[in-house]
Amino acid sequence: MSSLGDTSVLFDLDGTLVDSEPNYYEANRRTLAEHGVPDFTWAQHERFVGISTLDTVALLKERYGLRPSVRELLATTNRRYLELARTSTHAYPEMRTFVELLAGEGVLMAVASGSSREAIEAILAGTGLGAYLPTVVSADQVARGKPAPDVFLEAARRLGTAPADCVVLEDAAPGAAAAHAAGMRCIAIPYIAAQSGAPEFATADLLLRGGQTEFTARAAWEWLVRSASTTAR
Repeated sequence: MSSLGDTSVLFDLDGTLVDSEPNYYEANRRTLAEHGVPDFTWAQHERFVGISTLDTVALLKERYGLRPSVRELLATTNRRYLELARTSTHAYPEMRTFVELLAGEGVLMAVASGSSREAIEAILAGTGLGAYLPTVVSADQVARGKPAPDVFLEAARRLGTAPADCVVLEDAAPGAAAAHAAGMRCIAIPYIAAQSGAPEFATADLLLRGGQTEFTARAAWEWLVRSASTTAR
């Protein structure tokens, strides 16, 4: 057992462990441009942060009246994303330190993400985080993506941990809502600071409104220790 008792930590991937949103934006932008939508902007992309790739593609198809099927669009977008992900995805330094700290303390961890398993594994391998995070649940392995709690509940099941003993780290409102629905504590680190006032973030147990600029491994660890102590009472 770790020094945190029964506490397990579940990480979202994109925007939480790694800064991959620019790659998702570029993949979506190229796919849309190929089908006659040349002016997809970052501001428009921000609306899809925290939503699974499948759901994003389905919404883009509907919004822009794209002719190919969702499956075809998804395959194209995933291919483009993976090309970018393998070469230009960087882990947030303090998040890497936090993962290493948790691993050194024997804390059980998992990744629960809206990305495909192939994308998750490519990023974890490329950043070296896969050595610490062998347990992975992707949105295509459960019935419903975030904001439904399915990915987090499945991650807890695989770790053999009760949902109430799990702490989720999330950067997006749908993920914070999913953690709350799963009955888990949540550290919210909004990727888009302007969205930190979203009602979903109000359910988080610790909200860092400034996002990654406010996150430090040591402060997160100390919060976990205090939180574990309170929960044990």
